[in-house]
Amino acid sequence: MPKDQDRQSLRDEEPVPDVSVVVIVYNDADRLPRAVRSVLKQSLRNLEVIVVDDCSTDSTSAVAVELKASDPRVRYLRLAQNSGGCSAPRNAGIAIARAPYVMLLDSDDELPRHSCKSLLLTAERTGADFVTGETTRIFEETHTSGLWYPELFDTVRVVQGVREAPEYFHDHLSTNKLYRAAFLARNGLRFPEGIHYEDQLFTAQALTLARSFAVVPWPVYIWRLAADPATLSISSSRHKLQNVRDRIAVARMIDSFLEESGNADLRPAKDEKFLRHDLRLYLGDLPFRSREWTEQFAELMTSYLGEITAEAVGALPREHRICQHLLRSGRIDEAIDCARSLDRPRIAPRRVTREAGRMFWGSSLPDSDSTDTLDISEWRLDEQPFESAPIRHEVDTLAPAGPLVRLSLRTYDPARLLAAPVEVTAQLWLAATGEPLKIPFRYTPCPHEADVYTAEIDLDLRRIPLGSKGFKGRRHPVVALKRADVIRTDVVLATGDVPALRAHLPLHGSLAGHVVRVGREGRGAGRLEFTWTRSGALALAEGLAPRLKPVRRKARRVHRKLTGRAAKMIAYHELLRLPVDKKLVLFEALEGHGYADSPRYIYEALVRRGLPLRPVWSYSGDPSSFPDDVRLVERGSWEYVRTLARAGYWVDSHGFPSAYPKRPETRYLQTWHGQAIKHMGFDAPELRFSSPERQQQHHDMISRWDVLISPSEEFVRTFVRANEFTGQLLRCGLPRNDVLVRWNEPEQRDRAAAVRARLQIPDGRKLLLYAPTFRDGERGTGRSIRVDLAELVERSGREWTVVVRPHYYERFAIPRELRHAVRDGRPFCDINDLLLASDALVTDYSSVMFDYANLARPILLFTDDYEEYSNSSRGMYYSLPHIAPGPMLTTTQQLADALRDLDRIRGEWAARYDHFQTMFNTHETGHASKTVVDLFFGGGNR
Repeated sequence: MPKDQDRQSLRDEEPVPDVSVVVIVYNDADRLPRAVRSVLKQSLRNLEVIVVDDCSTDSTSAVAVELKASDPRVRYLRLAQNSGGCSAPRNAGIAIARAPYVMLLDSDDELPRHSCKSLLLTAERTGADFVTGETTRIFEETHTSGLWYPELFDTVRVVQGVREAPEYFHDHLSTNKLYRAAFLARNGLRFPEGIHYEDQLFTAQALTLARSFAVVPWPVYIWRLAADPATLSISSSRHKLQNVRDRIAVARMIDSFLEESGNADLRPAKDEKFLRHDLRLYLGDLPFRSREWTEQFAELMTSYLGEITAEAVGALPREHRICQHLLRSGRIDEAIDCARSLDRPRIAPRRVTREAGRMFWGSSLPDSDSTDTLDISEWRLDEQPFESAPIRHEVDTLAPAGPLVRLSLRTYDPARLLAAPVEVTAQLWLAATGEPLKIPFRYTPCPHEADVYTAEIDLDLRRIPLGSKGFKGRRHPVVALKRADVIRTDVVLATGDVPALRAHLPLHGSLAGHVVRVGREGRGAGRLEFTWTRSGALALAEGLAPRLKPVRRKARRVHRKLTGRAAKMIAYHELLRLPVDKKLVLFEALEGHGYADSPRYIYEALVRRGLPLRPVWSYSGDPSSFPDDVRLVERGSWEYVRTLARAGYWVDSHGFPSAYPKRPETRYLQTWHGQAIKHMGFDAPELRFSSPERQQQHHDMISRWDVLISPSEEFVRTFVRANEFTGQLLRCGLPRNDVLVRWNEPEQRDRAAAVRARLQIPDGRKLLLYAPTFRDGERGTGRSIRVDLAELVERSGREWTVVVRPHYYERFAIPRELRHAVRDGRPFCDINDLLLASDALVTDYSSVMFDYANLARPILLFTDDYEEYSNSSRGMYYSLPHIAPGPMLTTTQQLADALRDLDRIRGEWAARYDHFQTMFNTHETGHASKTVVDLFFGGGNR
């Protein structure tokens, strides 16, 4: 048999790989091995790597040949001529792929270790035409990372065609997907050649043609964004007008495909994606482009914007529509100003015009064609609270003189925060390391411009601490405005008229060895930016740093060993040899996150009693919620470890770190943080079915508790039993509820009034507290905010102001157009502030309902996902319909109707409310704090 036939026969006998990964490369010899290794190290071993070289002119070919020789799973194909894009090499790789599934990888990116296996298993289980997963973007300049549209990848799901979930048009990457090869072949799916942004057409076609596609919530692709401008990717080269032309051309190709394939009804979804993603990227760049570039961009983009469906435009936020309108109208300077405020609701427009109760963007009334677009009356700027109303600070001129920099500040105040009858004080804050330098200044109203103020600020950079080793980095000043007890900080923008200045500072004082440059940030809104670099001896030391890297790395390892958790554990056990400090009390609440919960009220009762004890509080993160006279230790610090080891008393509401055992002489009071509604302890499946080691760890943690506070016998039946607690129970109610039981006392009424004043609740308007709990597995997704706040404001905003207090695991942002009627309750560390100030509560499954019942005020339950929540893996102790103290509502309209008829709700639910109180708050007397101090601390001596 001829040799060629022998080789062909051997190839035919080779096992078929499960997945083919096509790696495209052009002049990227340095990074190609990293990409290929990320595939070869996959937990799925039966795969092939097809390296397609787009006719590189560097050493890429030699590197690829070496990679092929190192592993038989690597194949190499070199194109005869350079194609100038990604399409031709990808198409060539797909054409020779042998596996039933195909993935794509760029040579500067990587695959996480389990990408191929996890996607393959999902594809085989679901039968989907392709599987898409999360992308991690690594920004190499800042060494930070972020997820690509994380809201699309929050759970495992199968989508039966893109009409079921048109938001997936935003997932236009081709590289975060595993494709069924038969699906690609059946539909003739290939990348369009000769044009950039080929991903967008290819993916739009795949989404539209797929009978089903699956989604997984874990990262399956690592997308590296280069720091070097010379190696910017095509998608990052938005400064090139050809880049704009290509995006528009591909968008039109998608439009044609949708029309020709009979899917024109998907056009609004695709258009909305173009406006929210593609156009939004360019609009965000406008403050950093030249006038000439912006005019050409506007000319290119305007022609296509005229083809966008009205439905897609109408779905955008108001400021996006305004920016597009200004661009299309040739109002370039105003479009640039507007671009700075996109998705930044605290940055105000420079000027607004008021007319007949309406408010418009700009310094003059719009013409008839622009009236609806430029109408910003819905933002209700005159009704915005001081804490979050929009304002705009811009540096007008900047004059350095040695270490001094004089800033001329212009502040645009369309919400009229500075014109309020209550005095507002202003400071400029700037820090390099540690606390900021705070420079007070005074505003002067502009004589010929309404709602515009100016100020001259002298900044002495010598007063900013730089540390013993100097400082290298960028910092951005903020303006801090204070009214009454409320402080807000806002960015300072540098306009295009302010040049990037270089100030060589004298080498004396705290600035010795530094050069400071002052200019405009090159991204985002374009903030004023100060950049410190070391010079002289400090620069020399910095230059030697690379040579010292091995020594420093070893020193860091030694430092970690000496100061890390293991070292602290050793130190802790040694400290246990010392006598206990019988007068030292360590308090902690919310795992150190603030001055709140029952430990706060026990502490205050202890202070009132004047017992000879020394209380200390632990904190984690921001300590601003603690009173000035409270002694603090940072959670996890050496001082924390010492205090934990020596304290005679521990008091907390969640749990001190489980790694630290409690000595027998120390008394541990666990207050816990509420009644149990979800399964807890050994009743929760994740613990009940966990390993014996994990169960023992939980048992050891609980066994540290000497005393546990109980608010009711239901708490004993559920929480106490589920955690197998056998220590002393104080059946006295929760100390944090004392102020709720005694809400009618002058002190609590004053506290409620102060909260309403801080939130700027208008006179005559009631406060509705919306406090949902988080969902297991969906922390940080925002999905616990299930009430349609826009609809609620529309239906009830004249009578109610809504204060949203999500769980601290959750994320939340108030839309600009709702800030007049919706407030953020998260700045209040102690939720009792909000409970006392509110007139009614809306919650779902949060234990806050048990506390709130002590106020005897209406409780409404928004439970549109009750079946899903109650049947989740964790489960609940109660059937909520059987114990609910108020109506269970499933729509925002039902909620609004209930708020309009609360008197009827009170009457209908009075008996159920009383039963709820009796069931869960039997021990609440309003004197729990005093009782706990008496029973747990006694006279302070043992």
